[in-house]
Amino acid sequence: MDYQRINLDEYILSGAGGTALTYTHKKEKRLAKLFTLGFAADMAAQEFATSQTVYKLGIPTPLPIRLVTDGERYGAEYELIENKRSFARIISEEPDRLEPLSKEFATLARRIHATPADTARVPSMKQRLLTFYEDKEMVPDFLRGRIVDFIQAVPEYPFCLHGDLQIGNIIRSGNRDLWIDVGQFSYGVPEWDLGFTWRVTGITREERSQELFHLSPDQLSRHWQVFSKAYFEADGKELEDKVRTLYPYAAARLPFMIFLAYHKPINEQIARKFVAPLFDGENVW
Repeated sequence: MDYQRINLDEYILSGAGGTALTYTHKKEKRLAKLFTLGFAADMAAQEFATSQTVYKLGIPTPLPIRLVTDGERYGAEYELIENKRSFARIISEEPDRLEPLSKEFATLARRIHATPADTARVPSMKQRLLTFYEDKEMVPDFLRGRIVDFIQAVPEYPFCLHGDLQIGNIIRSGNRDLWIDVGQFSYGVPEWDLGFTWRVTGITREERSQELFHLSPDQLSRHWQVFSKAYFEADGKELEDKVRTLYPYAAARLPFMIFLAYHKPINEQIARKFVAPLFDGENVW
C-alpha cells in the first residue's frame, strides 16, 4: 500500500491516545490518525486494511479514506465525524449519564459479538496471539508455556470482536453510534474482548485513567459494574463467577497489548506479579 504525504499545516491537532495523535483537516471533512514515532508503517497499513474490511462488513465505523504520512510517522485518514463525542467523554462531561451509557455500551458490545465474521478477511484473535507468542522473547519462559497452552485450548468462534473494546472507542454524533480504533478487529470468543475491557476498567491511577478516558478510577470501576451486569444479565455471585472466567483471557492478552503500546516485552517481575496469578483465579489488580 502507498502512503500519501500530507502537510500538517493544513490540519489542526484534535486528539491524543495511547499510541497515536489525530489531526482534523482545516477545510475538508477528513481526520488523520498518525501513530507515534516507533510504530512501523506496516502496522498502520494493517489497521487501515482492517478498517476497510470492518466498514464493508456493515459495522458502523467511519469511512477509511487513504494511508498517509507526515514524513516521519505513518497512519491513515478517515471520514471526519462532526460534533462527535466518545462515550467516555460524554460521561466525563455529564457524569449522571454513566449508567445509561454503560448499559448501552453493553448492548452495542453484544451486537458486535453476535455478528458473524468473514473469516476469510478477518483474522482470528486466537491465531494472532499464538503468532505473537511464537517469539520466545515476548514473555519469560516460565510463563510462555502456560499462556500458549491456554490459548490453544480456547475454541474458535466465528463471530466478531472489536479487539480494543472500551468506552473511548465508541463515538456518538447525533443519533449515530460508531466504533473507532478497529485495528485489532478480529473474530473469536467474546471473552477475548471482555477480559480486556475488565482489565482497562481496573486502572487505579488517577493520572492514567484521566489520560486514557477522561474519567476517574471510581468512574471506570462503576462503569464496569454497570456494563458487566447488563452484558451478562447477571448479578451477585453469578456475576462474580462469570467475571472470574475472564481472568486468564486478560492475562493472555496483556503482554500483547503492552507490546503494541510500548514496543517492549514484559519483564519477569511484572509477569510473576500481575500475569501469572490471573491464571490461578487471583485478581491482583
